[in-house]
Amino acid sequence: MYLKKIVLAIVGIGLIGGGLFAYKVYNAIFTPNTNFDSKEKIVFIPTDAGFAQVRDSLASLIIDVESFEQLAIRKGYASNIKPGKYALKKGMNNNELINALRSGNLPIKVSFNNQERVENLAGRVASQIEADSLSLLNAMNDSDFLHSIDLDEANKLSIYLPNSYEFFWNTSAKKFRERMLKEYKRFWTDARIAKAKGQNLTQEQVVALASIVHKETAKIDERPRVAGLYLNRLKKRMLLQADPTVIYALKKHSGDFEQVIKRVLYADLELDSPYNTYKYGGLPPGPITMPDVSAIDAVLSPEKHDYLYMVANVENFGYHKFAKTLAQHNRNKEQYIRWINSQRISR
Repeated sequence: MYLKKIVLAIVGIGLIGGGLFAYKVYNAIFTPNTNFDSKEKIVFIPTDAGFAQVRDSLASLIIDVESFEQLAIRKGYASNIKPGKYALKKGMNNNELINALRSGNLPIKVSFNNQERVENLAGRVASQIEADSLSLLNAMNDSDFLHSIDLDEANKLSIYLPNSYEFFWNTSAKKFRERMLKEYKRFWTDARIAKAKGQNLTQEQVVALASIVHKETAKIDERPRVAGLYLNRLKKRMLLQADPTVIYALKKHSGDFEQVIKRVLYADLELDSPYNTYKYGGLPPGPITMPDVSAIDAVLSPEKHDYLYMVANVENFGYHKFAKTLAQHNRNKEQYIRWINSQRISR
């Protein structure tokens, strides 16, 4: 009888202990463990981060760090950290938190506009993904990579088309470069390649000319006309005489790409640079900026006309006055010079 009581007591203690253990386990797994009031918190986990780094970064966002750590170890997450951008929702329990950090890497939108150099592009992209500007710049300047795709130093900017793209935050510099090359190849459809050949231009030459068109006018509806003008000059073996190429040459010569040049002076036209289209015939060695798709398509599908000259239209700002003869152009130019002098723009 006494032995029976002992056994029953032991069983009772075991049941109580087991119940307490089960309760503790339940709480560790299923009790909400977030410590913020907003609907969600975004967490960035770097490549090669260890669990200690993850735990420390979450310390202010969760209530019970110890229970989170114990479950992370049991579920194998502590030894298999996944880098990326993650959203933690208010009220998540440890199990949900770990599942989110293990498989919820969120894509981000990476956007960049018309950069004049890969240095500027690298800085712009580095502000949006994990890869730093130096690693991005090294990837973009990699001579072996450029040689493998038949590009040179002057044309290396050609494959980067301004737009918004979906990436994971933890994308490496080389993966970014590979994705941009893929997008570039996708852009150059058979139809676009055929149009380039129809203009007697390579893909890189199209981008170079499109960069001039892009800089000449921000008006998308005017770009086919501007493209047609420059193509006319190329066919007649005339100098392009594009002011944006002189401005680029001046910046490149000085090394100061931050300077703002509103007026090209006659002395500037004497600068000895292959980008100075007042001095050297044909297209510049490469693009002077990353042109929009609208500028590239304007070169591929230009407006057909006989215009050879243009100057800013002071009666309709943003647009240009076009001329077929030098005499007509000079009359248009006089009006522009009177206006720019009245504005006292000396540089």
